[in-house]
Amino acid sequence: MFAVIRTGGRQYRVVPDDVLEIGKIAGDVGTIVQLGEVLLVGGESPVLGAPTVPGASVAAEVLQQKRRRKNSRRKRGYRDEITVLRITEILTNDNKPTIGPRAKREKVVEAAPASGEAEAPKAAKKKATAKKTVAKKAAAKPRAKSENKKAPARKPAAKGKKK
Repeated sequence: MFAVIRTGGRQYRVVPDDVLEIGKIAGDVGTIVQLGEVLLVGGESPVLGAPTVPGASVAAEVLQQKRRRKNSRRKRGYRDEITVLRITEILTNDNKPTIGPRAKREKVVEAAPASGEAEAPKAAKKKATAKKTVAKKAAAKPRAKSENKKAPARKPAAKGKKK
């Protein structure tokens, strides 16, 4: 099932779980808002509104309220206020939304190894790389001393002509 809605002077074709950016509308982050201007409800038997479908609405969860920052180097000018929505369901017959906002995902933290054996090889690798860099620095020092001498000129300086 899909629907065509109108908001902010634009029309959007939406299906459940769509994420879209529209002009700013009232609603806090994490709340469910209902968009009432439904122009068409599609499916097996599409319903076309004149101008809107009576009793139809679209429920959406507010994900973000933000400002448009494309080309953010410019300091002046107008930037749209944007609301990011996730469509939860398409409602008909004056129904109320049944699906609430989704729970926030928690970050998955990897479990540390139980024994200290896994950490020991990492420490050994770090020590080995440290020794190699010291050896490279020592080898580089004698070369640096020989480079301190002034390089010979490519050609001798021009001498004045004698008459």
